[in-house]
Amino acid sequence: MTDPSKMRLRFAPSPTGSLHIGGARTALFNWLLVRGAGATLVLRIEDTDRDRSTPENVDQILDALKWLELDWDEGPIFQSDNAVRHQEVLVSLLDAGLAYRSLATADDVRAYKDQHGSERGFRGQDDGEGAVRLRVPEGASIVDDAIRGETRFEHVHLDDPVIARADGSVLYNFAVAVDDHDAGITHVVRGDDHLSNTPKQLLVFAAMGATAPIYAHLPLLHGPDGKKLSKRHGAASVQELRDDGYLPEAIRNYIALLGWGTDDDETLLSTDELKRRFGLDHVSKSPAIFDEKKLRWMNGRYLRELTLEDLTARLELFTGRTGLAGAVEISREKIQTLADFWPLVGFVFDGPAEDQAAWDKTIGAPGAVEILAEVRSALAAVAEFDVDTVQSALRAIVEERGVKPNAVFQPLRVAMAGTTISPGIFETAVLLGREETLSRVDRALERGEPQSSAS
Repeated sequence: MTDPSKMRLRFAPSPTGSLHIGGARTALFNWLLVRGAGATLVLRIEDTDRDRSTPENVDQILDALKWLELDWDEGPIFQSDNAVRHQEVLVSLLDAGLAYRSLATADDVRAYKDQHGSERGFRGQDDGEGAVRLRVPEGASIVDDAIRGETRFEHVHLDDPVIARADGSVLYNFAVAVDDHDAGITHVVRGDDHLSNTPKQLLVFAAMGATAPIYAHLPLLHGPDGKKLSKRHGAASVQELRDDGYLPEAIRNYIALLGWGTDDDETLLSTDELKRRFGLDHVSKSPAIFDEKKLRWMNGRYLRELTLEDLTARLELFTGRTGLAGAVEISREKIQTLADFWPLVGFVFDGPAEDQAAWDKTIGAPGAVEILAEVRSALAAVAEFDVDTVQSALRAIVEERGVKPNAVFQPLRVAMAGTTISPGIFETAVLLGREETLSRVDRALERGEPQSSAS
């Protein structure tokens, strides 16, 4: 095709569950190709599996695509709405003798192979009733894959495929081919697990006398251990990634690099840059590795690129809390996801955490209560309660006592936060303010020596 803008691609998920990482990457690759070329993307919901396809799953898929900001030009089209058209084509193939009705069972197929050889594809006879099978002609189906290159499927090894059940309901491979033809789909970009379906779909195209689209089968996703991606490798669905605090733009960037790369090995690419640079010619044939640790790193980079106002707005939406700007400002360098924020700074709003181990290690250490009392006096005496004066006051205690900084800083941190993990100690005190900081220190001092289980 000389004019890329004439391309018509489709993303066609089955609503039998949520949109997982592999499906999201397939949607993204289709979207990038289309948006980069000014072409057309069709969204089709392949709901021929009526038992497992549910409206709730459809809603989940649409919700995931919208959150990822992957739009489409036509649809969503539901495959089940094309049932009349499917029957028209089915009848035409039966009338033309290109398909036949068969009562053959799985046992009959096995018996045929026992007689003719296990590598020989099943060939049935017209029984006038039963399921509909497509006649496989002599020769071969050749998939000239845009990623994998040429793959040849010898017809002698292919069974006459069942394309409709005895009750007339059509099967997946038949419906897909009819729908792709009717929608004028020029390119099918999908996962490598669909490669085995391709010769069956090519047979339907050939029987219809139609030109098949160009296929491109994406490498499968594996975990860091080299095994097929599964729940054990981390978040499985787009909604789980969203709930774990990832940004849609970071996810787009990361999953675009799963199986695709650039000549200069750039990793941080804006969506506009991805649209400009993406192409199937740089998609690998080898499985791609999904590593949530790398996604976390990339998400952290994206978080730090946001303005304080933007990051605050996203965190307020994520947490359902308001007035977070100060806490965002002092914690943004320490978080990699939106979900990291509240465990780090929640004590500012909800009071100190109850971490007995942290108390025992810091305020419960010999001499720590006396140091904390000195900290309290120093903070109460400073003229201005800002980062510089708080820092100077605390460091003066460190120098006078000749101790390590943590001997002074950590008891104060635990008094304020209830735990040994928080944003910067000086910034935290200033954010809380003099009155609240001193109040929390007083409560810690009143508690006195810890009632540690280790004592």
